[in-house]
Amino acid sequence: MFTPIFRGERLRLAAPLPEDAEVFAGWTQDDVYLRLLDDDPVRPEPPSQFAAFATGHDGATSTYFHLRTLDDDRLIGFVVLFNIKWRNQSAEMAIGIGNAADRGKGYGRDALRLILNYAFSELNLHRVGLSVLSYNEQAIRAYERAGFTREGVLREMVQRDGQRYDLFAYGILRDEWLARG
Repeated sequence: MFTPIFRGERLRLAAPLPEDAEVFAGWTQDDVYLRLLDDDPVRPEPPSQFAAFATGHDGATSTYFHLRTLDDDRLIGFVVLFNIKWRNQSAEMAIGIGNAADRGKGYGRDALRLILNYAFSELNLHRVGLSVLSYNEQAIRAYERAGFTREGVLREMVQRDGQRYDLFAYGILRDEWLARG
């Protein structure tokens, strides 16, 4: 009758739990993960830094899910729709897969399908955008396979290890998502 919105092929969108903060803090020990995630300065964080994520969302402007595997209910990452502009039916999206061993195994593809279905079918959004660092080639391929279109480039926006990198802006519209069927 309805398309499942929380359960994919390999994982599910789950509510954050207080004990998840310890796992998230562990991921901050991995500087590669942090440098792929965004352009903030990287540093290890204590579990208390992630306590606010236990609520899962700010109903007005964001919806936040943890990613759990279907086979063993293991926490592997997060996905969030944020900066939701209800009047414009738009939001931004971010995703992270914490452990390097879980990357490249199809979890990100499954999470993208789930969150885009949620955004367009459940929240009735028209557009979802994101930004990605130009050196995060694996994420770029995943976004493009999911149907995102590169809409712009912020040239030399990020400096890492004495080098400058571009920040790419991507977006997908509801009609584009639905056409992928």
